[in-house]
Amino acid sequence: MTEIATGARFESPAAGAEAPPRPGALVPKTIVPLQGLPIVGVVLIGLVVAIASNKLWAVDFFHVVGGALWTGIDLFVGFIVGPILGRLSIPARAEFSARFMPKMMLIMPTLVTVTLAAGWQLGLLKGFVNAGYPNHEWAVASYVVVAVMAVVALGVLEPANIAVLFEMRKPEPNGEVIAKLMSRFVWAAGITGTMQVATLIIMTKLASV
Repeated sequence: MTEIATGARFESPAAGAEAPPRPGALVPKTIVPLQGLPIVGVVLIGLVVAIASNKLWAVDFFHVVGGALWTGIDLFVGFIVGPILGRLSIPARAEFSARFMPKMMLIMPTLVTVTLAAGWQLGLLKGFVNAGYPNHEWAVASYVVVAVMAVVALGVLEPANIAVLFEMRKPEPNGEVIAKLMSRFVWAAGITGTMQVATLIIMTKLASV
């Protein structure tokens, strides 16, 4: 019997069979992938420049692109990745998490920040936030939905993400704990993905005025 870092056990492989992954292969090198920080920095600087310039196209670009990526990732993780993970063994989930979760540590907070900041500035430029705006109630509804999604993303998704990464860096990670945290992460992504559909309906309504 061979034991790997997740605490799960594998049968010794037969001759010529693929060996189980080594413990080191399941441990993320860093909680945050440092090579991605320059990209995040460039995106955030671009966001600040767009807001400071107060130009409609620049702000709209960041809001639309950030929102589209946020929506796409939530839907993909919640409805595509989630069911696939549910059918994998615990060691396979841990192997996937070691590669997937560090990247999400940078991607999701960046997309949430870009979408919300650019969206608020866009609302100021187009008058959505003004009480006298003809479809002000639709704008308020969008703010409520996006606020809930942001709370879920930063209050549930990211803590689950961080917890997975810290668990995997322990001398003896608990595979079942990792599986439960990944399940929480996927369910939260599915919920926000569903809410994103409501946001798309509201946004297209506002854009059609």
